[in-house]
Parts: sequence; C-alpha cells; structure tokens
Amino acid sequence: MTKTNPVEIQKHLKGVDYPADKQELMKHAQQQKADKQILSLLDKLPEDEEFENPAELNKALGDIQ
Repeated sequence: MTKTNPVEIQKHLKGVDYPADKQELMKHAQQQKADKQILSLLDKLPEDEEFENPAELNKALGDIQ
C-alpha cells in the first residue's frame, strides 16, 4: 500500500472539532466522501486514543503506514 498524503487526509477531515477520537474522525471522513484508502488508514488508529490536533493525528498515521 502506498503512503497516503497527509494533506489529502486533512482535506477530508476539514471542520473536525479537535480533540477527536477514531470514531469521530471516521464518521467525519465518511461524511466528506473520503476514499477507501483513507478510511482504511483511519480504521487502523487505536480505539482509545484522542488526537488533540491535525499534527498529532498526522504523526499517529505516519507511525502506522
């Protein structure tokens, strides 16, 4: 799987109220019509973690790609 561009991910998460957890991020991305690759990546995030801002989310996504 190729790495997903953080800018592309954040484009689909525009308007998310941080802090946000995995479920909030997944729901928002689905509403923004994110593609399967982005949804699949978000689905790999830990269930119990809350992300304070987009930079923190990008770091976590980079760690799992």
